[in-house]
Amino acid sequence: MSQKMLLNSKEINIILRRLACQLVENHPNFENTVIIGIQPRGVFLADRILQLLEEEYGIKNIESGQLDITFYRDDFRRSTKPLEANKTKIDFIVEDKQVIFIDDVLYTGRSIRSALTAIQSFGRPKEIELLTLIDRRFSRHLPIQPDYNGRQ
Repeated sequence: MSQKMLLNSKEINIILRRLACQLVENHPNFENTVIIGIQPRGVFLADRILQLLEEEYGIKNIESGQLDITFYRDDFRRSTKPLEANKTKIDFIVEDKQVIFIDDVLYTGRSIRSALTAIQSFGRPKEIELLTLIDRRFSRHLPIQPDYNGRQ
């Protein structure tokens, strides 16, 4: 089976800039907004977007973190191999804050459901939004939709 390239580096850069613009439109000063990358690949995407927000829009000091959902997944006990957890790094309270989850691909929605459960350990957010690079919308098992998406 041959692999199909969905996005080249130029397209990814264009999409990331567009997503950063959309975030700035909806969160002008990021005063009460935090960005959380979902481990593992959402963290890389979150870092790129944070870099764009800082360098191109001059928005500094955005609170950001990393969320590991390994043990919140509904299928984590179904594997015979031992699980390797990633790192959670959230050194702030999300109580009454606007949280933006960032992940690479939205497929079935189960990872996001796990993230919604996991984030409750850090407080009750005022609002949660979802940003994904790829939305595989015809494979959804749960009624979860991204607020910002790069490509469907």
